[in-house]
Amino acid sequence: MVYFFGFLGGLALFLYGMQLMGDGLQRAAGEKLQKILEALTGVLIVGVALGAAVTAVLQSSSATTVMTVGLVNAGLMTLKQAFGIVMGANIGTTITAQLIAFKLTDYVTLILAIGFAMQLLAKRRRGKYLGQVLLGFGILMLGMSMMGQSVLPLREYQGFVDFIGKFSHNPILGIGVGIVMTVLIQSSSATIGILIAMASQGLIPLEGAIPVLLGDNIGTCITAIMAAWRANVTAKRVALAHVLFNLIGSILFVTFMGLFIKLVLAVSPAHDIARQIANAHTAFNIINTLIFLPFAAPFIKLVERLLPGSDGVISRKPIYLDVNMLKTPSIAMTLAGKEVVRMGTMARHNVELSIAAMEDMDSRKIAYVLEHEPVIDALEEEVTKYLTQMSETQMSRELSARHTGLLHACNDIERIGDHGETLAKKVRMIYEDNVKFSDEAKAELHTLGQMVLEASGKALEALEKDDKKLAEEAWALCRQVKQYQKEIRKNHIVRLNEKRCDPVAGFVMLELLINMKLTIHLIKKGCKYNILLFYKLYLCR
Repeated sequence: MVYFFGFLGGLALFLYGMQLMGDGLQRAAGEKLQKILEALTGVLIVGVALGAAVTAVLQSSSATTVMTVGLVNAGLMTLKQAFGIVMGANIGTTITAQLIAFKLTDYVTLILAIGFAMQLLAKRRRGKYLGQVLLGFGILMLGMSMMGQSVLPLREYQGFVDFIGKFSHNPILGIGVGIVMTVLIQSSSATIGILIAMASQGLIPLEGAIPVLLGDNIGTCITAIMAAWRANVTAKRVALAHVLFNLIGSILFVTFMGLFIKLVLAVSPAHDIARQIANAHTAFNIINTLIFLPFAAPFIKLVERLLPGSDGVISRKPIYLDVNMLKTPSIAMTLAGKEVVRMGTMARHNVELSIAAMEDMDSRKIAYVLEHEPVIDALEEEVTKYLTQMSETQMSRELSARHTGLLHACNDIERIGDHGETLAKKVRMIYEDNVKFSDEAKAELHTLGQMVLEASGKALEALEKDDKKLAEEAWALCRQVKQYQKEIRKNHIVRLNEKRCDPVAGFVMLELLINMKLTIHLIKKGCKYNILLFYKLYLCR
């Protein structure tokens, strides 16, 4: 039992050290990893290199894959780009195994001392972060040493020796053990660390370690599967591609196990099982990536066929804008109008989901809003750039007024999107803090929400159809919403004074009302400045 506790303690130190090291590396790198991934080009090999580099910094292929799934779900990355990242992540995660394979146990205390001293004495943040990296690595190695010592008595237990020996003759069993270990521990690096610790004590040969290693690569896919569970179809395809990539690779390598072992032994020091396992881990992922690279396009088609359906991804890139049309302002203006309407539809949808989430507390709706609001921001930037380029051309008086209106509309819609995001965050807070509203307050919020949606719907329809009558109706609805918001506010204050409403709920209620007021103000402002009409006369004169 003492040895078992020693193993658990060693594993805990290993995982904590790895987390500490990864956090330090991430901070030292400037905390811009997600933006780096977003800036990815469509070149597959670049994605592989980037995925490997980011994973080497994060010290977790799961973290990279989850981040990638999130970017795909938000429409910021294609399936092809994501697949490159996934392949690279598998390569990047082998860095940890290479580090722990070095015989640094004798220097653990020195590494810990240097890391602690750097954290304590370094004046710059980067120095402190690097000290954290060394401290994490030292703790990791200390955990490895403890795990190695705790499994040492198992050499005398014949039942365990016989079980491990089966891996060499039954690779399927070894793969299964590797999958289970990684799923339970939630760290492929930890599984490799345990493998190296056991092999270093003579408990498992290379022939038995490799199947477990292959299973480890399959088991690490569970995190991506969990991340994509409630995501769109494209994000689910990323998770499926990750599973198939490792599964097919494992089948190939089991088939040619003999050749693979000879390769590992040829590139590894003799009688150094730790280095052999680390090299086997790296070789598998590099060779597997090289095998898949030429077949990436048909593989992606296979994944899409296995998981059919509409992806539901909203592209952050403009659909209608065409720079070639800038020489023809009338056509360019029509295209810009279509893109602004598209923006407005997104912003209204986000507000609609946020309002709906107030009633059913659906976390998926909140997540959708938070993931897709950056798309509206990106479109606003692109449309504004397009309209600015258009201003350099000769335009008629009517087109000039329309141009000004679109610029205002674009800005206001972006701000409406921001308010939709704020609403979603407020609803999430309500859910997390278990805030309860009175039945009267719920009814008022529901009515107000429907009025906001009706006004915004008419405003968007007026924008799309260039309809003055609809814009006037939208204006009238906005005035009604504003008046009703004032009534709700008065009723709410009365409930607070009469102690019929919880003070915390009361505060949240006021914040929701303010946010809806600002949203309807922007819609009303759109009518006021003729954003929806593109006429020079104000509706509100």
